[in-house]
Amino acid sequence: MKRIDRILNHFEYKKNLEKNIEMEKDRVYCCHNLQHFFDVARVGYIIALEKKLQISKEMIYAAALLHDIGKWRQYAEGIDHAFVSAEIAEGILKDCCFQQEEREMILEAIKKHRKGKNLVTELDWILYEGDKQSRLCIQCKGIKDCKRFMGKEQPIVAY
Repeated sequence: MKRIDRILNHFEYKKNLEKNIEMEKDRVYCCHNLQHFFDVARVGYIIALEKKLQISKEMIYAAALLHDIGKWRQYAEGIDHAFVSAEIAEGILKDCCFQQEEREMILEAIKKHRKGKNLVTELDWILYEGDKQSRLCIQCKGIKDCKRFMGKEQPIVAY
């Protein structure tokens, strides 16, 4: 997973990750940091193994590490972080030697990870599910005010 190491050490990646951390320093709800990114990657990889999907570990990790990298811009400018994250990810993926087809697949999954609509590829579905299933909402101090649980949904731990 040399390309994953390249992502983690990429200047733009580290810069945007720090901006996420700074913007969320007082956040009560779940944060969009390296812990979350790796949780999404690991849960996504477990899902892929359980479902016997033909998607590489490296593709899952690349998508997971980049899917929320632009969250800080949503806070600062009100722009949908899924699309901003895809924009940031494009250059990082290219610099880290991902081929055009791989980049396109990862970028599409990142763009779709929030709403779960039009999930076409296995990676689309893995990233969406990994993101939703990776949170330990059951222990969250802000759960009573969380948008996700305003309806009837109850927090469960699946992974």
